[in-house]
Amino acid sequence: MEQYNHSSLTEFVLLGFPNMGHIRGGLFFLLLLAYLFTICGNLLIFLVIRLDATLHTPMYYFVSVLSFLELWYTATTIPKMLANLFSEKKTISFGGCLLQTYFFHSLGASECYLLTAMAYDRYLAICQPLQYPAIMTPTLCFRMAACCWTCGFLCPISEIVLVSQLPFCGCNEIQHIFCDFPPLLSLACKDTSTNVLVDFAINAFIILITFLFIMVSYGRIIGAVLKIQTAAGRKKAFSTCASHLTVVLIFFGSIIFMYVRLKKSYSLTLDQTLAVVYSVLTPLVNPIIYSLRNKELIKAIKKTIFWKGVKASSIYY
Repeated sequence: MEQYNHSSLTEFVLLGFPNMGHIRGGLFFLLLLAYLFTICGNLLIFLVIRLDATLHTPMYYFVSVLSFLELWYTATTIPKMLANLFSEKKTISFGGCLLQTYFFHSLGASECYLLTAMAYDRYLAICQPLQYPAIMTPTLCFRMAACCWTCGFLCPISEIVLVSQLPFCGCNEIQHIFCDFPPLLSLACKDTSTNVLVDFAINAFIILITFLFIMVSYGRIIGAVLKIQTAAGRKKAFSTCASHLTVVLIFFGSIIFMYVRLKKSYSLTLDQTLAVVYSVLTPLVNPIIYSLRNKELIKAIKKTIFWKGVKASSIYY
């Protein structure tokens, strides 16, 4: 019987964007710009919410945690993408590839759970306003956020263990922009049906269950809002949910197509497009969505920046 041993394969080659070599300079600039904006935008929202006492509410607490998560979520993939655009040797070690996959999926799962917690917070605030202050205490908010992170980091462990046991004895070129389960399974030189089934089961549980919970919560929220007598009251209630629901639809819309499937992959172009949406676009638009649609947050940002500017000016005069 032929024996396979992945110990001879010590690194992978990330092909990245193989058909865009002629515009890699422009692609590098756009990706770098998106990354810098993502860091600055999410860091600004996180700091403003932490510094402004008027934003110390459950809703903004979860928004700040989401912004903090996005900083690490993008750091797992985008810096390596940028380095590979101008690197002749687009390699990543076997262990490094597994670590990148683990942290990317851990943070992605944590975001699924966190968006679900945010939906539950909005449901309580709108559907049970009298009990809301007593239920959503700072202690509960902290415990919910900690649970989201803990569950997120536990979820991909079994998938990582299974992939680490696969033999990789042939081609080591990963046809993707970063290390991920589908392209890794495509390179294994043994049957991966068990891996695909386990991936499908775990991803379906994490993604579909959380998405269903969010949609049920918003179904009840919409029902409660429609019962509000005044148009101003309905508009105010909807405005507190619109940003979160927009982020949910963008994020879940892409990861459902990418990970809830009983196939290793669809096509290189489709997988890359979906990967760009949930790894680059979603963290990029989150600060825009939350700031543009939230007057309280915009006011706090302006107040913080203006106060810092006045304080800095007073030092020189």
